[in-house]
Amino acid sequence: MRDGPPTPAALIAAIAAARATTVADFMAAANSHYYATRDPLGAAGDFTTAPEISQMFGEMVGIWIADLWTRAGHPAFRYVELGPGRGTLAADALRTMARFGCVPQTAHFVETSPTLRAAQLARVPAALHHDTIDALPDDAPLIIVANEFFDALPIHQYIRTADGWREHMVERQGDRLMAVPGGVPADDIVPAALSDAAEGSIVETAPVSAAIMRACAFRLARQGGAMLVIDYGYRGPAVGDTLQAVKAHRFADPFADPGEVDLTTHVDFTALADAARPAGAAVTAVATQGDWLQRLGIDARLQSLAAAAPARAAELQGQRDRLVEPREMGELFKMMAITAPGWPHPTGFTGGAA
Repeated sequence: MRDGPPTPAALIAAIAAARATTVADFMAAANSHYYATRDPLGAAGDFTTAPEISQMFGEMVGIWIADLWTRAGHPAFRYVELGPGRGTLAADALRTMARFGCVPQTAHFVETSPTLRAAQLARVPAALHHDTIDALPDDAPLIIVANEFFDALPIHQYIRTADGWREHMVERQGDRLMAVPGGVPADDIVPAALSDAAEGSIVETAPVSAAIMRACAFRLARQGGAMLVIDYGYRGPAVGDTLQAVKAHRFADPFADPGEVDLTTHVDFTALADAARPAGAAVTAVATQGDWLQRLGIDARLQSLAAAAPARAAELQGQRDRLVEPREMGELFKMMAITAPGWPHPTGFTGGAA
């Protein structure tokens, strides 16, 4: 039985010894080291997320939660965020929720990075931290937010070769690391809808993401509540290599500097929806981030902020455009909600069946 992904040191040692590893193990070990050793966010870091761009993003999430909570009958609940970054989204959302009398019993953050835990407590001092979702309380409904969480979880890659499907493996070739086809057939793992893809095609699967989504959905089915997923991604199944690395706000070689770059992939929202449904939870259709923010009222909020601070009007408009416009984050980033049986349909989404 395996004890989990290797440490970064063990990973590098194994690759140096010419022992190939899966893309999933490579990604898990590299990201574990990366997030444990730095605050990667903001201008001085490697990337910027929507909550760091504008307070309006977290405020729209807060309005979404407050509206759902009101229509659910004002139940006692616990706020949960998976991978909450610096805690900026939570701080903005919780502040906005409080304006409507929507105050959770407690706030819970699922986070393993000591550096980010400290940043989160600076913004939400009363937050309680957990290493896994299994440690979350089970005595009240949960309202869970996952913003750019699933994109950093490990994925397996499979490539179509002349001999059939093989798992992509990371190994050293000369002085660099590369992903190459492994030797074990993987034809039975690739979704049937994609099995006839052209030679050279790549299919990605995310069993860790599916397991986490499944666990969250069963929690909601038992306890009540809802989950909001926000990430860049697509409606699968689809072929394509989406593994990417970012360093200092620029794209980098995913295999060049393990543990020192941010590794992510595009999220398959269809696979997440499929993982949630066995729990009996309701799953909305996928919405683009731009459409969702406009339905929640970001343009009205922009006008209010600009009226209160006219000197910042152009800056605020730029923030809004970056979040909403299709050429920016508005189209690539998607939203999906999961709700417990008996809870109302969440606003911002047009229908069911992601």
